[in-house]
Amino acid sequence: MPHPATVVPEIASHLKRLLDFVDPLPGDVCLDVARGRGPLPALLAPHVRSLTAVDAARDGRAFRTGPVRMPGDALTAAPAAPHARADETGHPTVRADATALPYPDGSFSLVTARFALHAPDDPHDVLRELLRVRRPGGRLIMADLVRGNLAATSRDRIERLRDPDHPGIPTIARLTEMVTAAGGAIRRLDVFTVERPAEPWLADAPDPDAADRVREELLDEVDGGPPTGAKPRIIGGELWFTQTWAHVLC
Repeated sequence: MPHPATVVPEIASHLKRLLDFVDPLPGDVCLDVARGRGPLPALLAPHVRSLTAVDAARDGRAFRTGPVRMPGDALTAAPAAPHARADETGHPTVRADATALPYPDGSFSLVTARFALHAPDDPHDVLRELLRVRRPGGRLIMADLVRGNLAATSRDRIERLRDPDHPGIPTIARLTEMVTAAGGAIRRLDVFTVERPAEPWLADAPDPDAADRVREELLDEVDGGPPTGAKPRIIGGELWFTQTWAHVLC
């Protein structure tokens, strides 16, 4: 069996790409919404006037479809909101429902959400809420998984095999429809493919047996078996696969 990868330095380039896409301004009042803690608030904090980070994970469980983890991921040490409390690392944390954020309409000039739509919540409600707290003329920037408009649904099957709670990966056209239905409009879109090691992703599966089945299917494809849509291959003795990510400006 391929050996697990523990450090993936390439993730830094993906985060740099997202930071460049966000293009934060010194006067921005920023809200970041994520499922669990992630690296984006710490990256944004030095570039904006203020930053509020919301952890929208339910029951202490972040939805298991996110990107490669970055060593030392933590929330920024930005001033805490009145209802925030420090977590075990000493960083301020705001726990809130992504479909009912505790902020008035138009509170933030910049709203960011990284892998926040792929969750058991209705993504339409999440989108409407993110747009609600965005100021008129402000920016909502989302980073999430997508698949090509002509991509086979087998990619969703693998995600659901790994985690039955996975709601599926929207096509680019479907993501556009979701934004429009929520009252927004896509102003800029960056779609790209990320190749990542499979073992950290499989380690987050709720059921180890399900992870084993996914691993077997990926390895079977490497050996010439049926396609999974994940384009697996062996790199340096390790199993890798691909995801398609999108950065969206609304």
